[in-house]
Amino acid sequence: MEERQLVLDAMSDRAPEWDVTQSRILDAADALIGRRGVNGVTIAELARRAGHSRPTIYRSWNDADDVVRSALLRRVAVILAQFPTHATSRHGLVDDVLRFSTLFRADDVYGRLLADEPEAFTRYTLQRVGSSQRLILKWLATAIGAAQQGGSVRHGDPDEIAVMLLLIAQSAVLSHGTVSELLSEESWERELRAALDGLLRP
Repeated sequence: MEERQLVLDAMSDRAPEWDVTQSRILDAADALIGRRGVNGVTIAELARRAGHSRPTIYRSWNDADDVVRSALLRRVAVILAQFPTHATSRHGLVDDVLRFSTLFRADDVYGRLLADEPEAFTRYTLQRVGSSQRLILKWLATAIGAAQQGGSVRHGDPDEIAVMLLLIAQSAVLSHGTVSELLSEESWERELRAALDGLLRP
């Protein structure tokens, strides 16, 4: 898949389908992020670890930063694949967001960023809406629309509500380690659940 197709797929709010070569390169990116952080991801090191030439990498990505973003997108797609059906009620949606947050924090790559490179996490997830966020937003908006039809979620544009839902969840996940001395895991989850439910309640 060429870079243009990767961009088009991201704009369509769906995860690209990576071929075998691209998957090996993304596997190498995962390993590098886990060991060295995002700053340790270079085209030269990716080529060495994946067993491919630099031109091969450049056929799909502009630079190492693009590879990192694709690697993070793939991680999100893997997590979302664990939710094969959309919630159709407010309570189900809140449960899914909390479960997603747990899986997200437990992910090898995202967990590493949250614990050791919060500034990198902010750069890749909060400073601008990237392909990973668009994939999550699509998932949330679809579930919100279904729950609205059942009457358990308030009226409003599902896409707009999804943005605020994501902002609340992302902020809570990013701050989880900071407030761990103030809130137990149980309390953190309870308060996040209350915030999400309050946003969605009719």
